[in-house]
Amino acid sequence: MNILEVSTTPFTDQKPGTSGLRKAVKVFQQPHYLENFVQSIFDSLEGCQGQTLALGGDGRYYNRKAIQIILKMAAANGFSRIKVGHRGILSTPATSCIIRQYKTLGGIILSASHNPGGVDGDFGVKYNTGNGGPAPEKVTEAIYARSKTIDRYKILDAPDIDLDTLGESRLGEMTVEVIDSVQDYQKLMESLFDFDRIRQFLTSGKRICIDSMHAVTGPYARAIFEQSLGAPQGTVVNGTPLEDFGGGHPDPNLVYAHDLVEILFGDNAPDFGAASDGDGDRNMILGKHFFVTPSDSLAVLTANAKLVPGYASGLAGVARSMPTSQAADRVAAKLGIDCYETPTGWKFFGNLLDAGKATLCGEESFGTGSNHIREKDGLWAVLFWLNILAVRQQSVEHIVREHWQTYGRNYYSRHDYEGVDSDRANTLMEKLRSVAPTLKGKRYGQYEVEYGDDFSYTDPIDGSISSKQGVRIGFVDGSRIVFRLSGTGTQGATLRVYFESYEGDSSKQDLEVQQALAEPIAIAQEVAQIREHTEMSKPTVIT
Repeated sequence: MNILEVSTTPFTDQKPGTSGLRKAVKVFQQPHYLENFVQSIFDSLEGCQGQTLALGGDGRYYNRKAIQIILKMAAANGFSRIKVGHRGILSTPATSCIIRQYKTLGGIILSASHNPGGVDGDFGVKYNTGNGGPAPEKVTEAIYARSKTIDRYKILDAPDIDLDTLGESRLGEMTVEVIDSVQDYQKLMESLFDFDRIRQFLTSGKRICIDSMHAVTGPYARAIFEQSLGAPQGTVVNGTPLEDFGGGHPDPNLVYAHDLVEILFGDNAPDFGAASDGDGDRNMILGKHFFVTPSDSLAVLTANAKLVPGYASGLAGVARSMPTSQAADRVAAKLGIDCYETPTGWKFFGNLLDAGKATLCGEESFGTGSNHIREKDGLWAVLFWLNILAVRQQSVEHIVREHWQTYGRNYYSRHDYEGVDSDRANTLMEKLRSVAPTLKGKRYGQYEVEYGDDFSYTDPIDGSISSKQGVRIGFVDGSRIVFRLSGTGTQGATLRVYFESYEGDSSKQDLEVQQALAEPIAIAQEVAQIREHTEMSKPTVIT
């Protein structure tokens, strides 16, 4: 087996986004494309010799092929051991767990998260550092810089590794360890949650439905809910990971997880439902005929954290992404703990978690997590909710409505305009950046603008500054409109517009959400001219 040094030339489009490099599968299948990016990762690290790496993905098309390439490149670059998930499957939170538990140098996660899969779908490569979290900007910038000058990559000339059999084998001088994808992650969950109490809840007549959307969490959900916690077989639906996610869109929201929504809002509905995304780091929570917004979910978990063994001693603080509603802020204020507002992207929570400043974190894009790993964690959120339900013995709807009565309700919605021409989307944002600071004091119906800005974040731990993180228009009554372009798509641009309105009067907390937000939605159109810029009459997705 020989180490080959293959000559190559740079690609100009290998700048990682908020969660690694995501492109269409066909882009990654170009000769040298994947290899260039992986070698750029290795070249950017402070020495690979003798190190251990975690590796796995969400099972989407090209996952197994990419793993074989990366294994051979890791061997050629001097790694001594790779821990790779069984059959190439390893969820994003499980990868973070493996990195932290075994103190590996880092890990490579193959996923485009909630983006579609299959031959004509998307693929992605993300590097996580030794703390288990997504690489910070200084690392991704170094990877990108290297990708622009790369002229060769190293790869071992060797047969493929058997990924379907647990155990160790050799690849040149490197040991490849095919590990149980679920075991270490499940042990971590058992250390945080009261599995006995949840098991009693699930075997006492309560019914739940877990939709894995033919993505990575299927094996995890079956092992935890059906085998360990005693839920009946069939509780987990769409539980077999498929390369094209069964032709679906593995994004756990009201539009793409419509099968689960129909079950929970149908006749004889279960008591609880949840869905996960492609790589297992996102979650959607439903009660019987009731949807919990991710913003409210974070607030409810924060308010009830002491009911859960792993958080019984209290929280150091809570953190949320800027577009996420301010519901968690109100809980933090009552608990007397800090609430941090960060840019979108889980990597921004890493420093707060490492420094012990925050315990729980959440994003409006269906992601919640804690200091147990350094990624958002879909099944962790499901177990957290089930633990609360088992202790309180109340319905999801009752718990959320009682929360609103105590803290007030933050009406909240996100409108996505997907596949917008990038130039038109950027023009819209540039115009907003110029007009937002001039809006202070202007009135739109009952709403008076208190501030308008382009959010900039100074990390309280390392002092790094992240600018142009989203245009905010804040009103005197606490309502907000936020505009930002997403960095997770691969086709055109996705414009996300976020609407938030606070209602403290419990008699006014039962309005339909889009009705409650009708005025802010109209204001956003007036200020940003969304329809004209996007050439869309309505959003692609409303959540």
